[in-house]
Amino acid sequence: MKIVNRHLQFPKANLVEANGYGYIHVAAEFEKPRGPFPRNTARKRKVLIQAKEIADRLQELPEIRNVHLFEALLIPPGRGKLLKQRQGNVHLAQFDVVVLIETYAQEMSQQVQAHAYFQELLLLLTEQSHFVHKVAAANARKIAEVDKSRQGVFLFNYFYADDVNDLLPVWEYTAGWFTVKTGLDNSTLLLPAEGEASQYGLINHCRWDHLSDIVPDLLFRPTFRSYVLDNFEINGIAAMPVLYKLFR
Repeated sequence: MKIVNRHLQFPKANLVEANGYGYIHVAAEFEKPRGPFPRNTARKRKVLIQAKEIADRLQELPEIRNVHLFEALLIPPGRGKLLKQRQGNVHLAQFDVVVLIETYAQEMSQQVQAHAYFQELLLLLTEQSHFVHKVAAANARKIAEVDKSRQGVFLFNYFYADDVNDLLPVWEYTAGWFTVKTGLDNSTLLLPAEGEASQYGLINHCRWDHLSDIVPDLLFRPTFRSYVLDNFEINGIAAMPVLYKLFR
């Protein structure tokens, strides 16, 4: 791992033992955003209602711990020069709908994906959107479990890397900035399962209470650029964050 701006030293985030759950992350792009804000057309609302009904049925399966449906609040338009230079290597994440399925064990993900309810959900999202990304994953690192029992501002941060082996150490190095500057006290980092064809080497998932807890720090704190983004860039890593809320 290469490090720049070593004089900026933030304490490492306190990590706890990763959980043994399995994850199925399904992300879909329905409407191209206008600037940073996603569009909410009547067609998309109808699909979200249908997806929620299927998700509620999935929730009843014995293998499943939780199913949650998210809709985008904010999709940042600028993703940095690295992604422009790597255009064609990775899909630019602008997902306005996400379904996150948690299974009680990683090996259960495959049988859930074979179930008729999941296939119905995947078909709905595929037919109604213009791009779908699906990946089975495991929890690679954890600050704490993400509380999805109540509304909030949820991040899914999609990471591209020239060398995926750099992702975990760079994420660990920069995570302390978020705990110090934004008060972040939760995060479950999703690592694609072996053999999965994922566009993204990692997907970070976490939560804040309000947009004001995170957005001003990303826009106005100089150390976000010098400590976080510059260390991503020097290691050939690009982050594509999208902020969401729960769809009820």
